[in-house]
Amino acid sequence: MIDPSQQITEASEFIRSKLTQLPNIGIILGTGLGNLVSRVSSPVEIDYAHIPHFPVSTVEFHKGKLISGNLAGKEVIAMQGRFHAYEGYDMKQITFPVRVMKKLGIEKLLISNAAGSLNPSIKKGDLMLVDDHINLLPSILSVVKTWTNLDLAFLI
Repeated sequence: MIDPSQQITEASEFIRSKLTQLPNIGIILGTGLGNLVSRVSSPVEIDYAHIPHFPVSTVEFHKGKLISGNLAGKEVIAMQGRFHAYEGYDMKQITFPVRVMKKLGIEKLLISNAAGSLNPSIKKGDLMLVDDHINLLPSILSVVKTWTNLDLAFLI
């Protein structure tokens, strides 16, 4: 088995070899926002299946591509599709792309998702900032207990 840090390096080097500009902003596009990539100028598209050690999205409407280019004057790399535990992926696989983005030099990460609200003033399609949630993941502590120094390096 290949060392996880080696997998991250191999994936990031592969992606870097395809890019014309290095991004410093990462975006993980959730349900409903995948079309944001249509606003990226001079896009470079990379299928997840071609990236070493990268998981492949199986969810309908998650296209499974990294899109890099210029968005509103900023160099970005966007995930058009992400990975979930219900697809059979473990937390290390789910978080692998974020670690790869960090290795690429990403300084800011924006994550979007489809979320609901019990507040009747929030309507379908409204944007909202989620600053807390109910964690329904089974035993997140078991994941934390298995963290390595590699994992801790990504918290800084």
